[in-house]
Amino acid sequence: MSTTLQCISPIDGSVFASRPALEPDQARALAGKVKAAQRGWSARPLEERIALVRAGIARLGEMNGETVPELARMMGRPVRYGGEFGGVNERASHMADIAADALSPLVMEDSDRFERRILREPHGVVLVIAPWNYPYMTAVNTVAPALIAGNTVILKHATQTLLAGERMVRAFNEAGVPEDVFANIFLDHATTATLLAEKVFDFVNFTGSVGGGRAIERAAAGTFTPLGLELGGKDPGYVLEDADLEAAAATLIDGAMFNSGQCCCGIERIYVARSLFDDFVERALAIVNDYRLGNPLDTDTTLGPMANVRFAEEVRRQTAEAVSAGARALVDPARFAADDGGAYLAPQILVDVDHDMRVMRDESFGPVVGIMPVDGDEEAIRLMNDSEFGLTAALWTRDAGRAARIGAAIETGTVFMNRCDYLDPALCWTGCKNTGRGGALSPIGYYNLTRPKSYHLKKA
Repeated sequence: MSTTLQCISPIDGSVFASRPALEPDQARALAGKVKAAQRGWSARPLEERIALVRAGIARLGEMNGETVPELARMMGRPVRYGGEFGGVNERASHMADIAADALSPLVMEDSDRFERRILREPHGVVLVIAPWNYPYMTAVNTVAPALIAGNTVILKHATQTLLAGERMVRAFNEAGVPEDVFANIFLDHATTATLLAEKVFDFVNFTGSVGGGRAIERAAAGTFTPLGLELGGKDPGYVLEDADLEAAAATLIDGAMFNSGQCCCGIERIYVARSLFDDFVERALAIVNDYRLGNPLDTDTTLGPMANVRFAEEVRRQTAEAVSAGARALVDPARFAADDGGAYLAPQILVDVDHDMRVMRDESFGPVVGIMPVDGDEEAIRLMNDSEFGLTAALWTRDAGRAARIGAAIETGTVFMNRCDYLDPALCWTGCKNTGRGGALSPIGYYNLTRPKSYHLKKA
């Protein structure tokens, strides 16, 4: 009997959308069609594939008036922020712009005697398992370059954003990308694991939890299927004594609280030079106290509900544990009348925290941040590295050389100076430790979505 997947809206707990999950044989049949279409798709000229992907992105942009409120209903992001199309377009456009160079042959020799070169070949069928927190931007990181490189793609979205994959694929299909080249799929976990174990896919990209990444690895064990895994994070910010304090507070707190803290590279812990600590905390508290928690369909709302009640419950547990261990919660929840003990959760700033507390170690993925004073770079580096994760780290200083030296000592995928919570499509999006493996975007994104094939041609 087929499983029914349901998206429960965090706005009111109602079922917003439901879809039947495919049975294993149905999923195999769909994957077979997509696999059969791959050779013909990769044989098309690169310029044609690029043009079709650009057209698909443009068609998705035309749907923005529908996708923005749809996202609010599915996962709670306020409509005032206008959705994700800006980031989607920036990333896809950059990957389209660099495709010809990134996929060009590496010529080692072209002489009268030998032609020696390395070409990039598509893997085949790419499965993209996308998360709910930024369902379009995270998906496009792989979808656009995978299609451009000549792969065919199957998109499986999180149940929380059940309609996002369906809508994205429809936009591309309407723009001319064949249905067998880019397809949406609804699967439960068991069928997904079965298909991975059967090596139905030639490359799998997963964005989600560490537990989810481990499940993907276990299911694919022994198949040698290449995997891209972007998993958890506990991204730090460090405010040095020469920082622009106003900019640091405004940007880091936004990085911690935007999207109700549900950002892959959101700021989850902040270390501040002791001489600036009190001033920084005062500014941070003023910013948070000015937020408006409420219905994300209301244009005055700046902070919506968390995507699911269980996500909010975990943040409440981490906060309560920290307070019971000596932390001070600075935000009065009474300021946020919409906090209902469910998905609607008041933002919180914690001080007097330490690394014995889960809120400073475990991924929170919600609107809470701990702030600690530090006495110099050595202590800040030690604390920033005291984590099982390594996605980004944000340094606030006027000294780029010092930022580079500190960055070299941090175990992370990206080092920011005077900014945070941003993905630059020209740079590789990657992580270390339990944040996962692989890399998206930039030329390296193309390298991961293709395999090298060497030609050693002796002419005489």
